[in-house]
Amino acid sequence: MAKTRPVRGATLNCESSRFNLLQREAEGDWLDARTVIDGELPAVRTSVTVEKPRTIIARNNSPDIAFDRSVNPYRGCEHGCIYCFARPSHAYHDLSPGLDFETKLFAKPDAPALLREALGKRGYVCQPIAFGTNTDPYQPIEATWRITRGCIEVLAACDHPITMTTKSNRVVRDIDLLAPMAARGLAAVMISITSLDPKIAGTVEPRAPHPERRLEAVAKLRAAGIPTYVSLSPVIPQITDHEMEHIMERAAEAGALGCFFLPVRLPHEVAPLFRAWLDTHFPDRAAKVMATIQSIRGGRDNDPNFHTRMKGQGPWADLLRTRFKIAARRHGLDRPYIALRRDLFRPPAGAQGELFG
Repeated sequence: MAKTRPVRGATLNCESSRFNLLQREAEGDWLDARTVIDGELPAVRTSVTVEKPRTIIARNNSPDIAFDRSVNPYRGCEHGCIYCFARPSHAYHDLSPGLDFETKLFAKPDAPALLREALGKRGYVCQPIAFGTNTDPYQPIEATWRITRGCIEVLAACDHPITMTTKSNRVVRDIDLLAPMAARGLAAVMISITSLDPKIAGTVEPRAPHPERRLEAVAKLRAAGIPTYVSLSPVIPQITDHEMEHIMERAAEAGALGCFFLPVRLPHEVAPLFRAWLDTHFPDRAAKVMATIQSIRGGRDNDPNFHTRMKGQGPWADLLRTRFKIAARRHGLDRPYIALRRDLFRPPAGAQGELFG
């Protein structure tokens, strides 16, 4: 039987596919505001179920993704970002991509051991492993489970390159591991900041850390010598796109080496959830937002096709790219991404590859 553990969480009530959000502080790094957005709601507890996968490294051969392997220590995410493209993955467990995705989480405590086993297999070819590609590796439950940290420890011991994407300032707790790796050219971090407006952030990413704390994390990571970038993804037309230049300016001030952005994507069940969220929080512009998204996505809510799905198409997408390029050049954020080293990798001590290679 699966092991469950209730953990402290924020409140979200889903009724008729409409989201009402209640913010609260937790461990000092969630949104500062204590205001209730849509009225008092009963608390909803978050549960964590232990998952026992056979392997931990996920592979992909997508032509428009810069990495070919990733590790996700968790399924589901407490941050509750309405646009999250990982939401549909919960449907595979017969769970809701809405409320369940945010409150019925899965943790993989065997991930570090499985990772060590994978790195030790004969014939393993080293390439950077990406974290944060599906669900955030530094969502609040990481403070208790520490699975992400365990995986970093494995990679650090093998001098294996790692990239980290997160919208949490909790990543600074692992500077003691990431900084020495970065000094050897083995680590880079990307912090996601989609809005600097606390009210917008509080509705679109209700339980992610405050944007200012994420900027502080960028500064701390850079002070520690860790290559750090800022992701503006996703940019939501008519809601967050006007902040693009300001976010990039603040990112440069914090010391970020570069920036990155994608127009919002609405795959599968994400589209109806996003529409319901728009109707609740932005009823005055909901139709305009969806019309703009569809203009970027070839007349649909989502474009699943390789090469165009990450860039968008049409005048709106062209305008976003032009604005981004101008701002990146102005703030010195147009430098190429650092190439991580692969030549330092050595298999774990006692691994099969070491014994027979």
